[in-house]
Amino acid sequence: MPSREKLRQRRNKADERAAGEHNSLFGEILDWMLAPLMFVWPISIAIIHNVADDIAHAPYDKVLGDSVYELSRQVRSTPVGAALVKPPQMRDLFHIDGEDIIYYQVLDGSGRLLAGDAEIPDVPQHLPWKAGELYFREGRVNNEDVRIAYMFQPVTTLPDSYVTVQVAETLNKREALTSRILSGVLLPQFVIIPIAVVLVYFGLARGLRPLNRLQRMIEKRRPTDLSPIEVRRAPEELRPLISALNDMMLRLELNLAAQRRFIADAAHQMRTPLTGLKSQAELALLENDPAQIRACMEQIFVSATSSAHLINQLLALARAESSTEKVHVVERLELNGLVERLVADWVPAARLRRIDIGFERAHVPLHVDGNPVLLNEMFKNLIDNAIKYTPIGGMVTVRLRADIRALFEVEDSGPGVPAEDRQRVFERFYRVLGTQVEGSGLGLPIVREIAELHRADVELLDARSEFGLLVRVSFPRVMPETEAPRDDDAPSWHAAPAGAGRPA
Repeated sequence: MPSREKLRQRRNKADERAAGEHNSLFGEILDWMLAPLMFVWPISIAIIHNVADDIAHAPYDKVLGDSVYELSRQVRSTPVGAALVKPPQMRDLFHIDGEDIIYYQVLDGSGRLLAGDAEIPDVPQHLPWKAGELYFREGRVNNEDVRIAYMFQPVTTLPDSYVTVQVAETLNKREALTSRILSGVLLPQFVIIPIAVVLVYFGLARGLRPLNRLQRMIEKRRPTDLSPIEVRRAPEELRPLISALNDMMLRLELNLAAQRRFIADAAHQMRTPLTGLKSQAELALLENDPAQIRACMEQIFVSATSSAHLINQLLALARAESSTEKVHVVERLELNGLVERLVADWVPAARLRRIDIGFERAHVPLHVDGNPVLLNEMFKNLIDNAIKYTPIGGMVTVRLRADIRALFEVEDSGPGVPAEDRQRVFERFYRVLGTQVEGSGLGLPIVREIAELHRADVELLDARSEFGLLVRVSFPRVMPETEAPRDDDAPSWHAAPAGAGRPA
């Protein structure tokens, strides 16, 4: 058995290979926390920029709108239209500003400039408007971006006549205010985000400490300690993992117990035939009479055959109890062909005992999911038992039937099994008294072990005739939707010894 140091070295090498192939859980969580942050941050900057623009526009739009109202008060209605009363300081009022240039414009209903700057673009026709309402839009004057406030003031002396009043301002003060807002919001983020990353890093390291404690606790265990891990003190997120580990250790404990039981049973059962072989060999060595030597050799042959059969049965039982994936590779199987080939292999053995052996197929393909090696072993044990316990000149029928489940049946005309022994015969090395047939007592335990691996049920029933036994194994069936679960008029065949026939 490998030492603890060798096991640790193997685990470290496996950890290194895994680290080269996959990210750590810590790095995975950190990536998923920081990646969305890095994705959302530019979006938040764009949103903050729009909010800052709105905030910067609000006070300056108020002043710009007041300028439009002030300018509209200077417009006077005359019998022929409208005229602008221009105070001497008006030009200075709209053109002197410490940072921005301010333009104004007054147009009559025909678009003629009454006063102000002609550079301001006209109001687009597609924009909605209402007399006396103040509106804002973006534009360009002298190759500079400007914010324009405008309104349509009605001329009272002329119906359906309006004067367009516009005031435009460059965006220097607004942009400066927007920059100050953005810097006031974003600069702290450049400090906060790295701090947040560091805090997340340490928070994750602290949050994953229970995993490290679990690792140390498992490492401290002795190799033979398969007791359950305490779940109550574990974090809620780790409890499913610990429960799964406990289930796995329970299965491992059961597997080890089965192996220990197998070794004990094998040692007990092999001791007797090997002792007999040794005794017969010693007697043969002491004899000088060729007839006695031959008798001893014949006895040795019988004992060796019995021992070989026992060893084969023990190996089959070990294979059935094994939990390795290589042994239990599952594939889709069609039972009609599988069982028919197997029954054909047993025809010579049945003919030696003058037993009429027959096979009845299911009328439809019968598919199950299973391991072909183990299923062959199970079917072989059932057919072997039927032939072995059927008296000379008897009958054995192997039958497949399609129902909700897939049914495999072996019926013989032997002595049968009393009802009180039908559960005990599945125990290892238990044999029904009075059968006068040599056996190891492992055939039916092997059958039950393999059946449980395939989620199948095994039943011992009375045969349809007066004497005998019917063994039925029912498997979960893989049944196409178009296939009806009936089993009428299934084709069959039988191989009877010469001069014998199967009764109708």
